[in-house]
Amino acid sequence: MSSSSMTDLARKLLFCALLLAPALPALAHDINITGVARVILQESEPGAYRLSVVDAQAPPLFNIERILPDRCTGLPPAAFAYRFSCQPQLNVDDSLVFPWGLAGVLVIANWLEGGGVTAYVPGDGAEIAVPLTELKAGAGSWTTLAGRYLIIGAEHILFGIDHLLFVLGLLLLMQGFWKLVQTVTSFTIAHSITLAFAVLGVFPVPGAPVEVLIALSIAFLAREIIMGQRGETTLVHRRPWLVAFAFGLLHGFGFAGALGELGLSDADIPLALLFFNIGVELGQVGFICVLLAAYYAIQRAGRGMMFSVERGLAYGLGAIATYWFIERLPALVVA
Repeated sequence: MSSSSMTDLARKLLFCALLLAPALPALAHDINITGVARVILQESEPGAYRLSVVDAQAPPLFNIERILPDRCTGLPPAAFAYRFSCQPQLNVDDSLVFPWGLAGVLVIANWLEGGGVTAYVPGDGAEIAVPLTELKAGAGSWTTLAGRYLIIGAEHILFGIDHLLFVLGLLLLMQGFWKLVQTVTSFTIAHSITLAFAVLGVFPVPGAPVEVLIALSIAFLAREIIMGQRGETTLVHRRPWLVAFAFGLLHGFGFAGALGELGLSDADIPLALLFFNIGVELGQVGFICVLLAAYYAIQRAGRGMMFSVERGLAYGLGAIATYWFIERLPALVVA
């Protein structure tokens, strides 16, 4: 496929994405990963446990016994935690069933026998069943943890429509295959750096300003696209990898907001960083592949889009980014 054909195809893909984007602004992530609750399970003494729900978005558990195995009994709650006892103790055959219609739950379990285990379990839309096989012996193997954070990273990018539109905006801005490779690589390196810095606490950044600036980065891309269409080329058009790197640093803090607030244990951080980032990249590639398949399906059906849509794409991209910018501004005041 020639460089010009790839560029035309990228533009058509962006058009498809923008057709869907007005219906998806609510899916643009905020600093909490979309629909995921975080829970801490602490074994205080043999058969006695404390359960802490650390998300305001998760509905309260008015009857703790509803989520427990039948042999377990709820105890008077402590400050910011539910208490219960089980005789005999919880084992790998048990499950905790949370009555939440969320995307999933991330549970951090601290057991008396030593060590903490982290597990992410997706929900089915009505409840989230957490099997203790995910939280007991053997659950902390590196392959299991890697798989969990790979899924979390992929889900975050696929629900982070603002990140995807930024990447597609870069595709619209670029000319040529090698610029595509350089720009995507630059974006990946940049957000990997700030993702690591933020999660490790080297350079933490408040979430609200990051989200506002991410919206502005998309608006900036839209402006540069329009300028290019008018024949006013800038350094951004000649070296798009520069803007990809600069704004990739910013987007990395957005990814870190999701990963950092999941309550990672110290031992999990290196593995979580690696596979969360791999999940993000796989999510991006998967999204583009789906659009490619949809584009070819439409072309084979004889309904190809053969007219120039660059200006409309740029204005549409800018309009969506402006909407997100205005929507996120109140969070700066609250913060």
